[in-house]
Amino acid sequence: MRSFLLVTAQSDALDAALESEADALVLDLGGRGDARAAAAAFLARARGRPGPALFVKVAALGGAEIDDDLAAIVAAAAHGVALPRACGGASLQHLSAKLAVAEAMAGRDDGATRILALATQTPAAIFALGDYAGASTRLDALAFDTEELRRALGAAPDDASLREPGSPFAHARAGLRLAAAAAKVAAIDRPFPAQGDPAGLAAECRAARRDGFAGKLAAASWQVREINAAFDGAKATV
Repeated sequence: MRSFLLVTAQSDALDAALESEADALVLDLGGRGDARAAAAAFLARARGRPGPALFVKVAALGGAEIDDDLAAIVAAAAHGVALPRACGGASLQHLSAKLAVAEAMAGRDDGATRILALATQTPAAIFALGDYAGASTRLDALAFDTEELRRALGAAPDDASLREPGSPFAHARAGLRLAAAAAKVAAIDRPFPAQGDPAGLAAECRAARRDGFAGKLAAASWQVREINAAFDGAKATV
């Protein structure tokens, strides 16, 4: 998969996103209860239709909300879950155990639900990047993200820091790419800002493809076509 379009579960643009050229949609349950119901209804409506794979970004591990999220979206037959604040193989194993229970309760096959791990959102996660190999057969990809990590570090918004070898963000990006290679799964690059800058997006896509990333998170639908063109033919695994 090349393009993962991020979309709010309660957005009026869900059906339009389903008709987009994105390879996958990632539904955000930020509104929790209402968003969970909206996502489940959308998944049920989309079931059996051709189109993008449907992932749902669930609550982070460690709280009660993730169990309600998983029960709803597994029963609605989501293709997979996006795990925020993933922290190494232990977090995958924890989530996989929860998914197995949810699948059994919903009458779905064990292992049917895939995992996209957002693997660079906390400082601790950077030190756990080497732990993903062999942790779960459900893992499809590791995704690079900078915004939560930037807030955790108290760093200023500055995309140029991604290109500075000594920056923590460049270190996190390189570590994620190596971790994905070790785990033999796809590495997915960070979302580009949603504001219109096609030239900037194209340049960032070229850099990611050069470094062996297989795809990119998309913050807006206008980015999908550029991402697909840039990563067409990229290897999903190594």
